[in-house]
Amino acid sequence: MKLIIYLYKKVIPLFFGAMLFFAMVLNLVDLFMHIANYLQNNCSVHDILMVMAYYVPKTIWYAVPVAILFSTSYVLSDMYANNEIVAMFASGVSLLRFTFPLLVVAFLMTFGLFAFENKFVVSTYEKKTTMQDILLKKVTNENNNDVIVISNNGTIIYKAERYIEARKRLQRVYFLFRDEEKNLQAIIYSNIAEWNADEMVWKLQSPIQYVPKENGIVITDIDDKFTSQLTESYEIFRKTNVDVQSVTAKDAKIYIDHLKKAGLPYNEELSEYYKKFAFPFIIFIVVFLSIGLTGKTRKNVLLISLASCITASVLFYVTMMVTMVLAKHGYISAFMGAWFPVIFYTIASIILLKYSKT
Repeated sequence: MKLIIYLYKKVIPLFFGAMLFFAMVLNLVDLFMHIANYLQNNCSVHDILMVMAYYVPKTIWYAVPVAILFSTSYVLSDMYANNEIVAMFASGVSLLRFTFPLLVVAFLMTFGLFAFENKFVVSTYEKKTTMQDILLKKVTNENNNDVIVISNNGTIIYKAERYIEARKRLQRVYFLFRDEEKNLQAIIYSNIAEWNADEMVWKLQSPIQYVPKENGIVITDIDDKFTSQLTESYEIFRKTNVDVQSVTAKDAKIYIDHLKKAGLPYNEELSEYYKKFAFPFIIFIVVFLSIGLTGKTRKNVLLISLASCITASVLFYVTMMVTMVLAKHGYISAFMGAWFPVIFYTIASIILLKYSKT
C-alpha cells in the first residue's frame, strides 16, 4: 500500500501540472491563430476571453492523454535512474505488480474522458465555435441542393431539387406518400413549396397529384389528407451536415440512423461514432506503453520522456487517422477503423512489458 501511495504522490501532481500546461498551450495557439482577425473585427477583450473559456474543456480533453503519458513515463524513468525500481525488483516486487494501480486508474479514466467529452466538451465547444464565427463574421450558407428527407416512420418522403433558407422554400419538390406496409399511395409534385409558420405546414403552388391505379399512374385532384401531412419543419432541409465529432453519442446515433434510412453514405459518420468510444482508451494505452518502456535509459530522463510521449502520441494519432480514412472509403469496417489502433497498441504494450527489465 505504501508503494502505491508513493507512486500516486509522484504521478498525480505531475499529471495535473502537465495537463494544465498542454491545455494552456493549445488555447494560446488557437488565440494566436485568430488574433489578427479579432483585432480586425474590433472584438472586445471580454468576448475573446469568453471564446477562450469555452475552449478550455476541449483543450483539457486533448491534453489528458499526453499529460498522463508524460507524467507516467517521467516518474518511472526517474525512479529507474535513481535505482528505486531496481531496489523494488530486489525486494521481489515485479514491474507489473508495482504499476498495476496505474493501469487500473488509467482504465477508469478512459470512461471518465468519454463522459467528460459527452457531457461538457461537446456543448462548450459548440458555444466556442458559434461565438467565434459571430466575432469573425463568418457567413453560414444554409441553402441546400438535392434534399431527401424521410418522415413519419418512412411513410412520407420529401425530395427537393433545392431548399432556399431566406424564403423557407422548396423548389421542384416531390412528396411520396406510402402506407404502413410501404406501398405507394400517391405522389404530389409542386414547382414551389413554402413553409407556413402559422399553420406549421408546407403550402404548395400549383401542385399535381399522381395516384397508382390498376391501369398505371393517373392524375387526380389534390387530396387534403395528403397535403395536411406535410408538417416536417423547414429546419431539417437546411444544409447542416452534422459533424459527428461535435455532437453527443446519442445525437450521432440518431443522425447515422437518418442517413441509413435515406440511403445515404454513412461509413465515415459510423467510424467517427465508434471513435467516440475507442479514442478515450488512448489513456490506458499510453500508460501501458510508458510502463513497457521503463528502464530503456538512465540518462536525460526528462528529454527522453518528452520525446517518448510525443512519439507515442503521434504514432497513435497517425495510425488512427489512416484507419479512419480506410474505413471512410470502405476498405475496412467502421468498427475496425476506430478500434484497430487500440487493439494494435495494446498488443504492442503487452510485448514491450514482456521484454522489459524486471
